[in-house]
Amino acid sequence: MLPGFIFPETTVQNSGSGEPFEIEPGGTALLSLGITEILEQQSLDVEVLGSVDGEEWLSKPLRSFPQKFYTGVWQVICDLGSTPDVRFLKVGYRVGRWGVGSLTPRFKFYVFGEGFED
Repeated sequence: MLPGFIFPETTVQNSGSGEPFEIEPGGTALLSLGITEILEQQSLDVEVLGSVDGEEWLSKPLRSFPQKFYTGVWQVICDLGSTPDVRFLKVGYRVGRWGVGSLTPRFKFYVFGEGFED
């Protein structure tokens, strides 16, 4: 239940997704993406996916953050009014790296949610 970390602070080097996070259905939430460590010349795309049962995920993300290249904290509102059956969220992310040196990206980030209401 919110408030809580939908995706706890984690260091990632590959694209992937987090674990399902159970929520109360309906309402709205303030989602915060915090990037605490990053290498230069790389990008991070983060989206929030929804599910009724925690197993099968909707084909379209409920909310996406704009692509990020730097450390910082960004917030978006997620309105679940049009998807009242969603009971689980999870974070999906894609990482990219370009330039010289190692092409293995590395990010340390989290997604925190608060304020879901009926």
